[in-house]
Amino acid sequence: MHYYIITGASRGLGKALAENILRQPDTVVVGVSRHATIEHDRYHHQPLDLSDILAVENNLHKVFPQRPDATSVTLVNNAAVIGEIGYMGEYGNDQFNFVFDVNVIAPAMLMNTFISAYGQLKCPRTILNISSGAAQRPIDGWAAYCASKAALDSLSQTAQKEQDLRGSGIRIRSLAPGVLDTSMQEHIRTAEAESFSEASRFAALHEQGKLVKTEDVAASIVAWLQRRDVSQSEQVVVRISDL
Repeated sequence: MHYYIITGASRGLGKALAENILRQPDTVVVGVSRHATIEHDRYHHQPLDLSDILAVENNLHKVFPQRPDATSVTLVNNAAVIGEIGYMGEYGNDQFNFVFDVNVIAPAMLMNTFISAYGQLKCPRTILNISSGAAQRPIDGWAAYCASKAALDSLSQTAQKEQDLRGSGIRIRSLAPGVLDTSMQEHIRTAEAESFSEASRFAALHEQGKLVKTEDVAASIVAWLQRRDVSQSEQVVVRISDL
């Protein structure tokens, strides 16, 4: 059985990934999110608010039980928040706790527990962190988001180096999926120009139909995840065009 653990599986890219995977036989998806929006006999929902770090700590054992029948095990850290859009010094410090908890701390804990639980398995094991092009460039109004995604990229690179040195065979990647048509984009389009200088550009992407459908990106990601000829020498931080 091929097991997939996907955070943020209730909507957007996470839901598209889960639905794509469940169309294939011999797959089980564990969706980690606050709400369940998928009904399928091979879908198992683990209710969890990733901004509640204490709850994450207390429920990790439910997400990563022993999988003696596993043909492969994959963790997709997909859930993310952009937080309040605005310039530093113009919003509360609690925004940093919120964004970093969801975008870095929770994924780090999930990665750590995945490696601990499944490090000795002989089947293919993959951790895919959904990052962003914002990790690679400063975007005004998105300070916490940009920094959190850069941290996720670095975390992925360091964890992959460690697993290479251990010879565990675990594959870890951090993927920027492009500009997707999701609820996060809806939130971005509500930002005022004085808090986000690129507001008009992002609005234009929507108006011109240039946002990428989550179903299309999900199909590319799932096809890559299921390849068994992926070189361990590949770059850890990748874009969707690299797959």
